[in-house]
Amino acid sequence: MSDLNQPEVSRAPRQDEILAAAAALFFERGYAATSIDAIIKRAGGSKRNIYSAFGNKEGLFIALMLETAKDVLSSLEVDRAQPRDLREALLAYGLHVLDIYTGPALVGIYRTVIAESGRFPDLARRFFEEGPARATAGLAQVLDAARDSGELPENIVHTKILAEQFVAMMRNNVHLEVVLGLRPPPSAAEIRHYVEACVDTFLIGIGANRRL
Repeated sequence: MSDLNQPEVSRAPRQDEILAAAAALFFERGYAATSIDAIIKRAGGSKRNIYSAFGNKEGLFIALMLETAKDVLSSLEVDRAQPRDLREALLAYGLHVLDIYTGPALVGIYRTVIAESGRFPDLARRFFEEGPARATAGLAQVLDAARDSGELPENIVHTKILAEQFVAMMRNNVHLEVVLGLRPPPSAAEIRHYVEACVDTFLIGIGANRRL
């Protein structure tokens, strides 16, 4: 089993080409049906390139999933650099969450990680911890600050649960339908309409003191 805790190292352009080819094939065919030979045929190079850089197909798969998830999901961190009231912060966060979760990059990762979670349980754990869990924790801090500033009632203490509930509202069936291939990703207008309704419902539910 490849080491999921190995330190990150800089990669040569050749390795980026291998990762790009592997990504396309893993998403098209799945892990089991993708061979090293197929990756080489698409990317060029040799088995030596892959084995020296990633160890084996499993190492290549893990490197690809973790890097892509990190690149996509790190953008879900809540931006606290600019002061905003709670509704503005939730709206900005919600728009980004739904856009990311229904976009092709994360949908492809999500499908693949779910399909291979039995084979790579540590990969599924890292995917969750480095992406959704971290983003939810950041949102909980925003809710903590809103409570401390008086925008939320003082008795709001379970902000982590509230953050998880908010993210669940954002994803809802829209994310599931896109993952299942039942509909295309929503348009920007659809996303804004949906997120605004969810944000207002959420704020009413938690008794926020909105600054209008």
